Amino acid sequence: MRRRQTGAMRSVFWLLGLAALAVAMALLMGDNNAGVTLFWPPLRFDISFNLFLFGSIALFLLVHLALRAVSLLRDLPVQAQRWRRLQAERAVVSSILDALSHQLAGRFVRAQMAARHAVELLQQPAAADWPRRDQWVVLAHLMVAESAQSLQNRDQRDRFLQAALQPGLLRGAPEATEGAMLRAVHWALEDRDPAAARARFADLPQRTARRIQAVRLKLRMAQLGHATADALDAARLLAKHRAFSADAARSVIRSLLLDALREAHDLAQLDKVWAGLDASERQTPELALAAARRAEALAAAASDPTALHQRVREWLEPLWAGFDQLSATQQHQMVLAIEPGLANLDAPGLAALEQRQRQRPGNARLQYLAGQACMHRQLWGKAAQLLGQARHGLNEPVLLRRTWRSLARLAEERGDEAAAQAAWKAAAQID
Repeated sequence: MRRRQTGAMRSVFWLLGLAALAVAMALLMGDNNAGVTLFWPPLRFDISFNLFLFGSIALFLLVHLALRAVSLLRDLPVQAQRWRRLQAERAVVSSILDALSHQLAGRFVRAQMAARHAVELLQQPAAADWPRRDQWVVLAHLMVAESAQSLQNRDQRDRFLQAALQPGLLRGAPEATEGAMLRAVHWALEDRDPAAARARFADLPQRTARRIQAVRLKLRMAQLGHATADALDAARLLAKHRAFSADAARSVIRSLLLDALREAHDLAQLDKVWAGLDASERQTPELALAAARRAEALAAAASDPTALHQRVREWLEPLWAGFDQLSATQQHQMVLAIEPGLANLDAPGLAALEQRQRQRPGNARLQYLAGQACMHRQLWGKAAQLLGQARHGLNEPVLLRRTWRSLARLAEERGDEAAAQAAWKAAAQID
């Protein structure tokens, strides 16, 4: 609407200008009796001033048009050259777009043919001074390499990739060259070659290595090379920049943390991984139980088993608040993680365990744990009572077998051989 109003106003001003010019010409020529005399010896020409004025204007227009015609004729070769150059540039752009379209459509052979045609056009001498030639050269070679990767032709892929990464092209097309470098890392990961991926990643400029796409590749590279620490750093960085959804970020980070805990080769490394967890992660049952299981596996190499068991109890302490929400498997794992340290449990620890058991009187696993703790403290009667209650509610073969074995030892302590034999028999019959 605004543009239409502007055009209407311009037309009005043109009409006013033409009217003013007509009025001026009428005032000048309408009553003008002046004349002009031209001498061309021996001739003399007498003409009116109006005829002279119109003749001068016509002569000026004629000379101007003649000069413009001569200029156009002289510019014809330049215009023709410019037209041929424009057509060649359009052919290159069309070939690259065709290659990209075929690549996205899964027609890799046609994509390769179109990209090769663009490469051939760019190799002509006339293309040497094109404004964006470097960018087109990189993209054309990259599309050929992309198609070769899709066709599993690695030799051709590497050859055209190397052509796209020529040092002379980096200055003229930095973004396209960096894109080719990132694609090279991606292809190495597709080939499941972490060494080649690391070498390609090391060639990336520092500013490129900090981008989200590069960090994604770093995460995949670390996972492929089983570098859990690097993968965890990359995953945390991606989660910080919201490259994942919240649920996906938690799942990826939890999976990597589980791997890091399982891969800890000594207690010092396990402590380092645990210290790197934040407060919410330390309260996650999967992570706390995984750390406890790994600590139990490394307990044979511990110089101070008592301190190790105390550390495990500290790791599992936050889980007691939500013990009822834990699954049966997680409760079972928690009992197995705490049981090895019951022999070193002090009086306050035993009191806290009994308090938790009294708060959940129907939980057979807590009955089992409290009974085993009382047995280590030689509280035979209380241990027999708790273990006797636990044997009716336990359904895990490991805990049930240990319960019967403990009942057998308690029966032997009080000299009841028949009860001891029956308990040993019940333990032996559990698969």
